[in-house]
Amino acid sequence: MKPTIEIEYCPKCGWLLRATYMAQELLTTFQEEVYGVTLIPSEVAGRFQIRTSDQIIFDRKREDGFKDIKIIKQLVRNQICPDKSLGHSDRKA
Repeated sequence: MKPTIEIEYCPKCGWLLRATYMAQELLTTFQEEVYGVTLIPSEVAGRFQIRTSDQIIFDRKREDGFKDIKIIKQLVRNQICPDKSLGHSDRKA
């Protein structure tokens, strides 16, 4: 069974566009590996989390801010399909 990625975002912070961008990027990159991406408006102010199966992959507060989509893709890959190559997203700057 393929995992569903959940992106919980704070609507009061105006993070819907950021969440939809990340959802699009994750669906494009992991289209064969995931069932889908669900956007969840949070009732907790300031929350932005990406998770699957109750496993938190990324937490804005824990990471002290947002990370580049390249880093987010690596974190998701490491959780759901560690052997997948991300091509240019795996290369160091």
